[in-house]
Amino acid sequence: MISQNDRTVYPSLPELTFRGMFLGMLITVIFTASNVYLGLKVGLTFSSSIPAAVISMAILRMFKHSNILENNMVQTQASAAGTLSAIIFILPGLLMLGYWQGFPFWQTMILCTCGGSLGVLFTIPLRRAMVVNTDLPYPEGRAAAEILKVGSESHEEGEANKKATGMRDIVKGTALAGIIGLCANGFHVLSSEFSYWLNFGKATTQIPLGFSMALLGAGYLIGIASGAAILVGTLLAWGIFVPYLTSTLTPADGQTAAAFAKVIWAQKVRFIGAGCIGIAAVWTLIKLLGPVIDGIKMSVNAIRANNTAEKQALHHTDIDMSPKSVGIVFIAVILGLLFTFYNFVSEAGLPGTITTIYIVVGVLVAVLMGFFVAAACGYMAGLIGTSASPISGIGILGIIVSSLVVLGIGQSFGIFDTPEGTKFATALAIFITSVIVSIASISNDNLQDLKTGYIVGATPWKQQVALILGSVVGAFAIAPVLNLLYQAYGFTGALPRASMDPSQALAAPQATLMTTIAQGIFSSQLDWNYILFGIGVGIAAIIVDLILTKNTKSLALPPLAVGMGIYLPPTLEIPLVIGSVIGYIMHKRLRARAALRSPGKEDEDVEACTHRGVLFASGLIVGESLIGVIIAMLIVFSITAGGSEDPLALVGKDFKNTADILGLAVFVLSIAYFIYHVFSTKFSAEDGKN
Repeated sequence: MISQNDRTVYPSLPELTFRGMFLGMLITVIFTASNVYLGLKVGLTFSSSIPAAVISMAILRMFKHSNILENNMVQTQASAAGTLSAIIFILPGLLMLGYWQGFPFWQTMILCTCGGSLGVLFTIPLRRAMVVNTDLPYPEGRAAAEILKVGSESHEEGEANKKATGMRDIVKGTALAGIIGLCANGFHVLSSEFSYWLNFGKATTQIPLGFSMALLGAGYLIGIASGAAILVGTLLAWGIFVPYLTSTLTPADGQTAAAFAKVIWAQKVRFIGAGCIGIAAVWTLIKLLGPVIDGIKMSVNAIRANNTAEKQALHHTDIDMSPKSVGIVFIAVILGLLFTFYNFVSEAGLPGTITTIYIVVGVLVAVLMGFFVAAACGYMAGLIGTSASPISGIGILGIIVSSLVVLGIGQSFGIFDTPEGTKFATALAIFITSVIVSIASISNDNLQDLKTGYIVGATPWKQQVALILGSVVGAFAIAPVLNLLYQAYGFTGALPRASMDPSQALAAPQATLMTTIAQGIFSSQLDWNYILFGIGVGIAAIIVDLILTKNTKSLALPPLAVGMGIYLPPTLEIPLVIGSVIGYIMHKRLRARAALRSPGKEDEDVEACTHRGVLFASGLIVGESLIGVIIAMLIVFSITAGGSEDPLALVGKDFKNTADILGLAVFVLSIAYFIYHVFSTKFSAEDGKN
């Protein structure tokens, strides 16, 4: 839970301004385009919240009376670009299926707008339970808040030196991560990851290493419990599941052991992770029911106190969108979904009764499943951050539920009697899941933004309005960008022109996977064993977590984090784990040192050092995020101009071994500097300040 020293409530300042909203729109459009391209090419997107905060501060400084809360609104609005673009993880499946020949503007725009808006609405009743009354770390939300605080002008006398010191800490972390990110992902002279493959007879596994400074910083912020749970999931995946399956199954002809192990993990073990995430998400929702209901009661009571002294006394930092406003937006969203589902389903030429059933059921599944994933994704964002949250894993659960519902209805009406009917059913499942993914991505981001706002003293309802606006603007940009990229490169299995080179097509790996899952369900060829086994693993993790939390004071094993450890690529997980371990060990060592150098003021000494570590870790997230945005834009500009996909590369693929060694060396040295930077904090026992 955020301590009072971490939280700064500023006076009531202008928040939703025209210039701020306009700047947020520009950033949203630019970041959305970059994210869509990267997501289709390599299956990864970047979080735009922190880069947007930095850009906003740099630009709004040129205007009079800009303030921290205005900057916070810009980053809240623009953060939709980094999250709503997750729609690319599912929607291209309609082209791969051959059901669409392009992305219809209005259908795509309304779909994304409605899904994004529902993601905001569904997280409103979760705010008090998951943002205010929680100990979830929200690493990126906390980092964004620190950026905003040290970048703003001081409002209190005597704070200037402290803010200057905090800014230096952030700038150092930003510069370090930015330079390393540029050398790794731009120049390619450093590796961003490395894997050492091991063979034991027929069994194959890997020792993975990831060198992401942003994830190292996020790991420092998430804490040892989440880091340990992620490590447990990683060990289960690569220490047990992958070696066992590679020893019992047969690789394809000519397939290397490493390639076979990667396929086993992607096509089988990740389904274990998805099953674990699913049951852990259900458990999380059950645990949150009490606090969520209490939060809803508090919100309703606050609204009932309208125009009374009690309402007047309510602090602006505790006011969500009113139930009336939520109701109006919700009705508008439902009407929008009914309209776009009608356009989609009516094109199949089905009888009126079946068409109506599919429209109503499709909207109901999207909305009901959406609330479930909103809670799950919000919790995951709080646990490990937005960038590392497995939205595609939630997409897998969504496509399974949607396909099963469509299958049940279709069998009753003979939809699967013809190939065209089966294709329609598959397309409808993808369409429903697109709404679910939109809800998941925005809810994943909204609670992170609300945590930032909570720390800096923003008004929740204004943030919620800003994010809805960001969802609308981002939705307008997604369809044209998708069509542009489709016409330029095509997708794997879906080329707009016969003369195009298939090797240049965008992979869209998540969309390919989810389309395959839907087809497997309708053809009765999907292997459910791995998902069911994953549910069993999740139940075991829940039981262990309950035992630990009941019998110990500090040990826990968050089940969702275990599932994410199984599901996420291991090279992304290891920096998170290392960062959490570094934070834990440093805290222990700092407390031991504080007992010697500042007796009686140990807590103040440790807090001063820890705060400096938080600022530096935040800088690491900022630096890599900013460089990621810049490199993404350069790649898009280069490709559209007919240039290289690696416009900044200084070396070729034959430099890989050297880049691996250099990447590891730089990563180790960076960790050493991080530790040195925190331990070099000066502390005065007289005033308890660094």
